[in-house]
Amino acid sequence: MSIFLFDAFGSASIGVYMRATDSMVIVPSQTLDSDVKRLEEWLEVKVVKTNIGGSVLIGPLVCANSNGIILPHFVRDEEIAALKSASSDMNITIMETKKTAYGNMVLANDRGAVVDPRLKRKEVKMIEDTLGVEAVAGEIARLPYVGSLAIATNRGVLAHPMITEEEENLLREVLKAHVGVGTINCGIPYIATGLIGNSRAAVAGYLTTGPELFMIGQALGVVV
Repeated sequence: MSIFLFDAFGSASIGVYMRATDSMVIVPSQTLDSDVKRLEEWLEVKVVKTNIGGSVLIGPLVCANSNGIILPHFVRDEEIAALKSASSDMNITIMETKKTAYGNMVLANDRGAVVDPRLKRKEVKMIEDTLGVEAVAGEIARLPYVGSLAIATNRGVLAHPMITEEEENLLREVLKAHVGVGTINCGIPYIATGLIGNSRAAVAGYLTTGPELFMIGQALGVVV
């Protein structure tokens, strides 16, 4: 397993534009074929090219693990079709609520999910049913938008450096994975903005420093 440096549309904030799981990577339709090929080789999964509601901001808008995908209400039919074509047995749920940034509100792997405490019980139940895991309300660094403050794979979690001990214990218990802390892209604590990964590899924004890569490797169990 390795960590690779990457940019999306010239930006180091690659996590804003992509969502990776052990079964697929979702990237904007405008992504170059050469970049698709690299991501497929690195993460060893199929890359699906589609926008969400016409937007390239895949990371904040999409929550996913190997079992299912949570999408905002404005997703288009052709975009849903593109996701279904990648995996016919994938659970796909469209959340008919005013909320749209479910990628920012849910931190999930294939073993569990930690969700924004402001989500309603009905929404949490839909997330559980779609992702096939237990979902527990929690915060990171005393902030509710947990999906933007960490990334989780089945091998580990990298979280915002200001995470409390209680929050770290909750992540470890719910996600059943090692939890480490760090930053990306030369000091950014919002981990999900600049890092994607799965059980096979991690891909970080090109501004990520050597010490940051070391912390990513330690947290996610990958080789720098």
